[in-house]
This record gives sequence, structure tokens and C-alpha cells, in this order.
Amino acid sequence: MELSSPRFKAVAVTTGLSFWFFIITSATSNFSFELFVVFVVSILIVTQVFSSKISKGLDIFAIINTKIFLGALFVFVITIYGILFKFLRIDLLRLKNKKDTYWLEIEEAENRIRKQY
Repeated sequence: MELSSPRFKAVAVTTGLSFWFFIITSATSNFSFELFVVFVVSILIVTQVFSSKISKGLDIFAIINTKIFLGALFVFVITIYGILFKFLRIDLLRLKNKKDTYWLEIEEAENRIRKQY
């Protein structure tokens, strides 16, 4: 972000703020499309007008917002994978030898596999 133009930083920060506005208002069940549009337009205008003056602040906010968003996304994706693997009875680490798992046993497949790529 440090090499990006101040106007691009302003758009990125506006997108981040509008995302968090949507998440928070949806979670509190106070979301309205009209209020969302007003918020996005007002933040976009303010950040575009003052983009060169607050470029460093936009940079810091964009970095913090990205770290929070990617951290939450990582936790969400790992959680979904864990739930799906538990539901489908997939044992990734092959810790337990079960009859109802979907893993191929290497001992059974050795005579059929000639080359492994």
C-alpha cells in the first residue's frame, strides 16, 4: 500500500469501512440499504477529498483492516474445513484406522500402483 496512490488507498479504505459497516449493522439487525449507500458515499467523498493529506493514516488503516479481515477469514475457513471433515469422517492425519473412513490403505493399493508422481 505504501507505493499506491492516495486515491487508491482512499478507495481501499472506503471498501474496508463499508464491509465492516455491513457486518456490524447486519449483526445488530439494523441494516438498511439506504443507510449503507449514504455511509459509503459520504466516506468515499471524505477520503477522496482529503486523500493526499491523510495518506499515511489511510495506509495504516488499510494494513490493520487487511490483517483483521484475513485473520477472520483464515479462522472461518479452518473452522468450516474442520466441521466438514468431521461430518464427512475424513481423517487427514490418519490417526485412527477405521473401516468407515474414505482413505485408501497403502498396503492394499501397493500391487496396483506402479509409479507415484
